[in-house]
Parts: sequence; structure tokens; C-alpha cells
Amino acid sequence: MRTRAVLISLVAASAVLGLAGSAQAATGDVVVFSTEVQPLDVYSDPVGCRQLPTVAHVLTNQTDRPVRIYGNPWCIGPSVVVQPGYGTHVPGGAGSFSA
Repeated sequence: MRTRAVLISLVAASAVLGLAGSAQAATGDVVVFSTEVQPLDVYSDPVGCRQLPTVAHVLTNQTDRPVRIYGNPWCIGPSVVVQPGYGTHVPGGAGSFSA
């Protein structure tokens, strides 16, 4: 029983380390439009999870990799994929994206 628990722990740790080790920055910019009276938010060479501005309205992916949009600040759960060269409306409030 103890051996099984150790084995499961090692597999889980390897999976987490493998995911963390493979995270590389996307090359390019993710640009977020919020309102007409605010400057654009530009995320150059983004990597990992980034929280969107509270009043974010449109996100454009000008990177070389797909970007995922989430409805929460933790980049978990269902997401919408935005391919390079495309954009989408984003949820206001507490959304996030990962590149």
C-alpha cells in the first residue's frame, strides 16, 4: 500500500514538473482593448497565466502560439482558444489568459 502511494506521488510530481518545464514564452504580443479612454494593454512574449484587466473587452493574439481565454483569474476550467492572428471578445471582471 505504501509503495503504491509513493508511486502515485512520483507520477503526479513528474507530470507537474513536466508541464512547468515545457512552458515557454510565446513570441509576439497579446493586445487587450478595454475602453476608448484607456491605452491598450500589451503583453509582450507572454508565458503562463495572466489576469485580464477588469474592464477588458477584446483580446487579439499577435503571437506565434494559441492563447487560451478563461472566465476566472486562475486559468482553470473551460477555455476558448484564440489562434495566432485572431481575436475574440473576453469576459469582463475576473478573466484571464494563458499563452
